[in-house]
Amino acid sequence: MHLKQWLLAGAVLLTASGCGSNEILVKKQTEMEARMEQLIQANAGTTAQLAGQALAIRELQAQVKSSGTDLDALKAGFRDMKSSQEELPRRDDVKSSLPQSSRIVVVNKGGAPGESGPAEQDEYLQAFGLFSSNNYGGAVEAFESFIRSHRGSEYAGNAQYWIGECYYSQRDYVRALESFSKVIENYPKGSKVPDALLKVGYSQFSLNQADKARTTLETLVEKYPRSPAAAKARERLSR
Repeated sequence: MHLKQWLLAGAVLLTASGCGSNEILVKKQTEMEARMEQLIQANAGTTAQLAGQALAIRELQAQVKSSGTDLDALKAGFRDMKSSQEELPRRDDVKSSLPQSSRIVVVNKGGAPGESGPAEQDEYLQAFGLFSSNNYGGAVEAFESFIRSHRGSEYAGNAQYWIGECYYSQRDYVRALESFSKVIENYPKGSKVPDALLKVGYSQFSLNQADKARTTLETLVEKYPRSPAAAKARERLSR
């Protein structure tokens, strides 16, 4: 699906979620983040432009509140983003213009930096594609297989994070908590750590572990105060 198509779908979903629960909003945010990461990694030639769009999406997400959400402002933001997307080159044109030496750029490196071969990149993207299509069981198996085969890969931390998202999307909060915790323990220098801390807190809330959840979110805000995850943590703590 082209980027502007899922952005339109995202706008419709946000409008429909005005009366929905915070859990539904979190799920939609996760889907948007997943789509953006997949597109950034698949289109190395447009990484800078798409990264800017990812930041804009995160800024819109930070506006989403449990009550009193200004949906008109959100819809206006999506319309502006849709217009800007029309100026980006089509995916086929991007592919044809890429030099043969181009490689996928990882937005959130989970392991030590290094060169990854095309086969490794393809394996990761195939697993990611299963998650994006809501095939959570297949995605978990694919991501786990990837980690076993490429323990030192720069994609490993991301793969572990998305395993957690698979379980979280299925409301299996026990396994989600375990998986997100592994991101923090096994990939402490990875850029997915703030997001993993946020989802650890969310999972703890869902498991009625309110005290632990507050401690987790406070730790996130303290260690990564400028991260988008910290903004979401502050919003949750305020409630």
